[in-house]
Amino acid sequence: MSPAVKYTLGRLGLFAASFTALLPVPLNPLVKLMVAFVASAALSFLLLRKWRDDMAEQLGSIAARRVAEKERLRSALAGDENAAAAGDRVAAADAPDLPTTTDRTVEGRA
Repeated sequence: MSPAVKYTLGRLGLFAASFTALLPVPLNPLVKLMVAFVASAALSFLLLRKWRDDMAEQLGSIAARRVAEKERLRSALAGDENAAAAGDRVAAADAPDLPTTTDRTVEGRA
């Protein structure tokens, strides 16, 4: 399971547990929701640290890949043949079922 999904489900579970604990308290339901929200945020800060760190690491690696791909695209657009060739290999590996430019025909031309 993805770290982001685990952390999100953990936060929702803490919120539900906090709200359930406040049910017998004679308060306005909106106040109960707000107190449960604040309590679950504080509890998640203390109890879900490892899951939060795992999620941050996952998001950091995704951001690093996107930055690397952006730099590769900029290099390819600037005329770097190696970067363009590397991108062709990545695109072919990601979507092998896409037609190539030689497979396509322009309408009106054969």
